[in-house]
Amino acid sequence: MTGEAGGDPHVRSQLGAYALGALTPEEDRLIAGHLEGCAGCAAAYAEVADGAALLALFDEEDLW
Repeated sequence: MTGEAGGDPHVRSQLGAYALGALTPEEDRLIAGHLEGCAGCAAAYAEVADGAALLALFDEEDLW
């Protein structure tokens, strides 16, 4: 698993891509495993996931 810059093993920088389903299956599995054991990253993911869910409400026309 790729950690944050500076050697931090947490996955916060990858949570947006995880919420959008943009990671490889291996990366997805590693992030999911990390979220199971890290309350801080899980809380950060909950915030990011809400934003990703809101994006799904827009049509392409809404973004222009």
